[in-house]
Amino acid sequence: MSVPARRPALRPEVLLSPGMRRGTARIHVVKDPASGKSFEVGPKEYFLMARLDGERTLDGIGEEYARHFGRALGEAHWRRLLGLLWERGLLVGAEPVAPAPVEPPPRPTLWKGKLRLVADASATTERLYRATGFALSARFLLPVLALVGAMEATLVLHLEGLVRDTGWLLSRPVPLLAVFSLLWVSTALHELAHGVVARHFGGTVGEIGLRWHLPMVFMYCEVGNYLYLRTRWAQVATAVAGTVMNLLFLLPFAALWGVLPAGDPVRAAVAGLLTLGTAQALVNLVPLPPLDGYRMLAHALGMADYATESRRFLRLLSARVLRRGPGVGAYPRGARIAYAAYGVGSVALVGGSGVGFVLLCHHFLADRYGVPAAVVPALLVAVLVAVTGPWARRGPAR
Repeated sequence: MSVPARRPALRPEVLLSPGMRRGTARIHVVKDPASGKSFEVGPKEYFLMARLDGERTLDGIGEEYARHFGRALGEAHWRRLLGLLWERGLLVGAEPVAPAPVEPPPRPTLWKGKLRLVADASATTERLYRATGFALSARFLLPVLALVGAMEATLVLHLEGLVRDTGWLLSRPVPLLAVFSLLWVSTALHELAHGVVARHFGGTVGEIGLRWHLPMVFMYCEVGNYLYLRTRWAQVATAVAGTVMNLLFLLPFAALWGVLPAGDPVRAAVAGLLTLGTAQALVNLVPLPPLDGYRMLAHALGMADYATESRRFLRLLSARVLRRGPGVGAYPRGARIAYAAYGVGSVALVGGSGVGFVLLCHHFLADRYGVPAAVVPALLVAVLVAVTGPWARRGPAR
């Protein structure tokens, strides 16, 4: 059979990512789960690989390629591409490539390590999805998100009282321990939400467990093929799922806070939970790595290694200004804007957030409410501990 008449197929488990930008180039990532190896290809190679389904002939694919790119493929091109895919074991019938030796993970210590909680994370996630998948329908999700929006608007209107009650909470060890225990539960649900939503879009959870780096102990949920979900929307939705779960977790406590009388110690403790829980959720939306907000932004814009590539772009731009390099002429206009905006914006965000947070705490606790100055550092430490979980986690993608 001649090459154009053949109907080769990629192995069904081979993963192809959506298109992304890396620097000046558009790329797709190809991964062989059997060997664990991955590599990048351009849009033209992806166009051809995505159509190797065993049904279409190479001649038919070639005609589609010519219409799309304005250039026909010769038999030599096909032989070269198919030979490469065959050598990598990616075609049906090819000998799979042996997986590369994997170094054993470091042995856990008292201070740092991780522990699997379930033997089959995929099956566990499947059971969770069957039980909770209804909540991902628009009929359920939209009204609940509206309730979350109303809750956050109410909290903003009562911000001064909430901050005052949080200051009270920080000086009461017993209720503070209870609040931090609830926040830990919220972080665990955050991780499971990543897995359930990824499963909804065809993802696979490879591991669920506990990771600790004392004094932090938190759950993790590894979605092995998160990068290869078919659409950007699926990736963004998977990334934001944890934050949405954090806010959903606070809804019943917001209702409790609303019905308790002013001056009730339980109401003050719940107010502290709402303040710290909201901070935990919203900080995770900050578009800085490794937070989920960064992943959401990168996937929404179709950027690979967005932060790293932004730094590289700014270095090239600086070198060009100093006439010491080739400059950034090879970057498309949209990429220049995206990389420059993120590079400058991330620096401003880090600096401004740090200064603003310290000034805000000092204003509300020390200047306005007469809280002893010694308590202000305690508040800073407590809030940082409450929101450090998202920083220590690496989000759904591993």
